Amino acid sequence: MEIDLEKHPFDLAFHPSEQLVVAGLITGDLHLYRYSEDTSAKRLLEVKAHVESCRAVRFTSDGKAILSGSPDCSILSTDVETGSVIARLEDAHEAAINRLVNLTEITVATGDDNGCIKVWDTRQRSCCNSFTAHEEYISDMTFASDSMKLLATSGDGTLSVCNLRSNKVQTQSEFSEDELLSVVIMKNGRKVICGTQTGALLLYSWGFFKDCSDRFVDLSPNSVDVLLKLDEDRIITGSENGLISLVGILPNKIIRPLAEHSEYPVEGLAFSHDRKYLGSISHDQTLKLWDLDELLEGSGNARTIQTTAEDSDSDEMDMDMEDSPSHGKGNLPIWSCYI
Repeated sequence: MEIDLEKHPFDLAFHPSEQLVVAGLITGDLHLYRYSEDTSAKRLLEVKAHVESCRAVRFTSDGKAILSGSPDCSILSTDVETGSVIARLEDAHEAAINRLVNLTEITVATGDDNGCIKVWDTRQRSCCNSFTAHEEYISDMTFASDSMKLLATSGDGTLSVCNLRSNKVQTQSEFSEDELLSVVIMKNGRKVICGTQTGALLLYSWGFFKDCSDRFVDLSPNSVDVLLKLDEDRIITGSENGLISLVGILPNKIIRPLAEHSEYPVEGLAFSHDRKYLGSISHDQTLKLWDLDELLEGSGNARTIQTTAEDSDSDEMDMDMEDSPSHGKGNLPIWSCYI
């Protein structure tokens, strides 16, 4: 299924329980669509959300609102039913907002072009905390809910771990020669995978973040712009050559290409709430919905299972205990968000 967005998209997100998908466009608009298996997707809303481009979009956990971030430094909450503005936070960041991710039912995190990360309470519409984690733009973030740690990658070539309990940047990796563009947590929380500008996948062991434990280079020389976790052993990658691939982790191998979105870089990947569809966007102004079962057909036997011999890193957690010089700053301690 293809949806013509008419303009270049920067991000996409699926509703947590309904057959809805939203795209943020270079024009600053939000486009909301209802999709179904039997009919063409129908546009429900077209909202002028931001003065500048809409780089990041997410539904709130309850699905009632769409959150979006922009280079105009604002965060907008838009009602899903009516398209009306629920709240707008002007000057939410000092630099262009580049990423937005859900944390808990009431908190989200945003990252900007100056390397700053902020955590927001969606009920109070206020900043819980901020972390000066990086020197360049925040390219991606992911959340480990069990340990309350927010992991971020940056164009400065580092991976950071922000501890939301202690309100500090707990640790940061050594500088890589590559820009880090994407990040996922795998292997039941024991491995962190980062995609890079040169196409290498960097594997970090949890608790040992200073340097990567392994490098997988078979996707080079095309940058790995997007990573999407399929299960604990496999990820779906989106690359600058337009290919969407299924990759096994430990043992590391390209299981097979799944699809080609276009000849342009894959800007975003996401699963529908029921994991029936894989959504992808690129520079071709098209949102594509792929039947995930059809894409994965024949890949079941290729699932890779980790063994002790293949991964001998320690299972101990949180070994990087030294504090970063950059401390969390904010007007509220993080635990106040959960009272």
